[in-house]
Amino acid sequence: MDIAQIATLFAGEMKTHQGKLEGKAGEAQAAQTALESAAKAIMEQHDAQRKAAQSLLNHWDSKAATGFEGESAKLGDDLTTTAEASVRGAKIVSEVTQALSARHGTTGVLIDEFVTKAEGFLKAGYAMAGLAVPGVLLKALGEVTDLAGQYLKESTGQLKGARDEMEDAARKLRALEKELNHDGVADPGQAHHKPVPGKEHGHPKHHKGTTKPSHHSKKVDEILAHARKNLGYHEGPNNRNKWGPTGQPWCSYFATSMWREAGVNIPKYGFTGDVYKWGERHHLAYDRGAIAKQARPGDTILFGTGPSWSGSEHIGIIEKVDGNKITTIEGNSSDQVMRHTYTLPRDAHRFYGGVHPK
Repeated sequence: MDIAQIATLFAGEMKTHQGKLEGKAGEAQAAQTALESAAKAIMEQHDAQRKAAQSLLNHWDSKAATGFEGESAKLGDDLTTTAEASVRGAKIVSEVTQALSARHGTTGVLIDEFVTKAEGFLKAGYAMAGLAVPGVLLKALGEVTDLAGQYLKESTGQLKGARDEMEDAARKLRALEKELNHDGVADPGQAHHKPVPGKEHGHPKHHKGTTKPSHHSKKVDEILAHARKNLGYHEGPNNRNKWGPTGQPWCSYFATSMWREAGVNIPKYGFTGDVYKWGERHHLAYDRGAIAKQARPGDTILFGTGPSWSGSEHIGIIEKVDGNKITTIEGNSSDQVMRHTYTLPRDAHRFYGGVHPK
């Protein structure tokens, strides 16, 4: 009689649980891969669309060009928002994949442990049966049955835990879908053009004797807290970072992520010029000549000559404005998150404008 085979038979239902966990982990992995591929394809489409639109605008001198540029930027917003949703969805599914794989491994350990203990009971029972004590064999079989019940309860718990994790992931994905459907950019039914407080008829309003607000809003405090928390963060090989795709510059991903974490309704842009154009569409942008009066903590400040593909070079978040000195926190500065201070008007040529958070 093969004692190991008998012991394994008692583990049959546990093996069924393990098989279900393995199957679900495989399904989750496939979904994760599909979402990651979709995000990559959408961003490639966005890059191609942006380059094509810029090429056309460079050779188009017409009043209609302005409207086309706005529609093109809106399409870019939609593509970026959808791609980001795919990345976030992939992350949610990735967490489930890892959890299911871990539970599959745990159940495998339970089965091995059970079979080893069951073999011990059965060997002892058969040894005593050989000495003409058959009751001991029945007792051993009873002990194995009880043991199987205990281990089956644990494997059932692993399967139930997996179901709970999958249901939680489903709730998160539904919430992500709802957020995407009601996003101020992706949903044309939502109004998302809000005037800047203090602006009337497109011109900034300044109170006599002051050019800077005396205190920060809660949103600005959150932006600065998130940015400061990441000071010193250093990228990995090939521009690997926490905010954007590996292999791409990430200063804009960092800046827009800090805004988004504080509740600013902006896509996670990978191109700095898109941030300025977003600010223009929402009446939140100001140009180089207005930096001295308009710049304030929480704003993004844009480096280069303009928001075009060739002119926009870098972006930072303004941490402090002290007289003619502007202190920033910048992602992807010497491959890390760093703090810098600039003096106006000496350094004004570095920038082409800034954007207030919405």
